[in-house]
Amino acid sequence: MFKHILVPVDGSETSMKAVARASALAKVFDSEVTLLYVIDPYPFTGVGADFAYGQAQYLTAANAEANAALDAARDAVKGAGVSKVDTIVGEGHTVHEGVLETVRSAGADLVVMGSHGRRGIEKLVLGSVTQRVLGVVKVPVLVVRD
Repeated sequence: MFKHILVPVDGSETSMKAVARASALAKVFDSEVTLLYVIDPYPFTGVGADFAYGQAQYLTAANAEANAALDAARDAVKGAGVSKVDTIVGEGHTVHEGVLETVRSAGADLVVMGSHGRRGIEKLVLGSVTQRVLGVVKVPVLVVRD
């Protein structure tokens, strides 16, 4: 039924529950799983000497966090017996843009994601990432509650 499942992750417990659910579905349908972590390549870091944290330093830290979350998710998928798994560090000014672009580019026919993750201020100011994904993608979305 589903040939390619996309799972956005952020390292949270809720996203790992989504990984487990996606793994179970992938095993039943012999689906490919793509794990996605979205980073903002150009975050607002402020102006002036007090904000000397450079772009290169930010990207290094963001990629390290992304790779740690993706490694844990890939281990869980493989541990569940799914062999067709890929990881992507995507870019987008908002997570839902990165998810939408990856759905298109990877050809995913299902998105499985947690009901909420750890996006701090972004969640407070911009709203739920999951809600935004539901509004923009044109494929089914399975929301896993914590």
